[in-house]
Amino acid sequence: MQHRTLPGTDITMSEVGFGVWTLATGWWGDNDDAEAIRLLHQALDAGITLYDTADSYGNGRGETILRDAFADRRDAVVYSTKVGYDWYNHTRPRGQRELPHDWSPEFVRNSCERSLERLGTDYIDVYQLHNPRMDAVGSDELFGTLDDLVSEGKLRSYGVALGPAIGWRDEGLAAMRRRSIDSLQMIHNILEQDPGTDLIAGARETETGLFVRVPHSSGMLEGKYTPQTTFPEGDRRRHRPRPWLIEGLQKIETLSFLTEDRPYTLGQAALKWLLATPEIVTTLPNIYGSEQIEEFAAAPDLPDLGDEDLQRIAELFAENFGVEQVAAEA
Repeated sequence: MQHRTLPGTDITMSEVGFGVWTLATGWWGDNDDAEAIRLLHQALDAGITLYDTADSYGNGRGETILRDAFADRRDAVVYSTKVGYDWYNHTRPRGQRELPHDWSPEFVRNSCERSLERLGTDYIDVYQLHNPRMDAVGSDELFGTLDDLVSEGKLRSYGVALGPAIGWRDEGLAAMRRRSIDSLQMIHNILEQDPGTDLIAGARETETGLFVRVPHSSGMLEGKYTPQTTFPEGDRRRHRPRPWLIEGLQKIETLSFLTEDRPYTLGQAALKWLLATPEIVTTLPNIYGSEQIEEFAAAPDLPDLGDEDLQRIAELFAENFGVEQVAAEA
């Protein structure tokens, strides 16, 4: 495993991290606590040191399973968690993806204290605003509260996690340029490069460290889907339209050069493509089993992609991987 340091801090983390939402929410398969802890232990043994969660994942479960897994190894791990959704006083409305936000100093401070308790720690390494809009980015009161929590030793750093879906270019750029954030989390991968390219440029300009989630485009870049692939009830991928699967398979056919007579799986090559960007401090693949841990944790130690590989991917993206041409011929 290779490691990178979050700019402006002394926080060093593995180039492949573990997004705990897959274990905590049940949206990508179900794991009981014993299985979740087993996977977390396996991940740390494989060299993964960054664990990214949120207070709202599983109504706190995303934090408590980290406490239960690493209570005796806190110094060996880096915790990134998030704040903003008021799941304490609200339930998710039917048919809606998001809970109400609360960015008041009282709510943020109380949420921080509760996260510390659930994590079983007296400090959080990376604290991120969970999917903020411009009103949060523009709040001096909110960022003053975060600065106070850093001064009190409860936070080592803070940043912004963009979402819930891909996008949020303006919010991300504003947060990096107007606020002294250390990190920004975004969706970015070979198949979905907008607005990530602009956010990378912003991170380079402001010396902000990037966390990349969905690096495999919801599993497409793991190279295991077929036209017959279906997803179980409750799995978020089930809500993807059928053309997403078919067009995605057509796109990854054009990436076969990354794995032909190469030491990579497609999933590993997708991570190496991201890690070719120095502003990206860590990647957060969706880990839901032992196989993914072994495969993804091995990626940083593989040879880097060459300049010709990176250029070829850029050209493929610019022409939508030839999908329109393939569809027209069909």
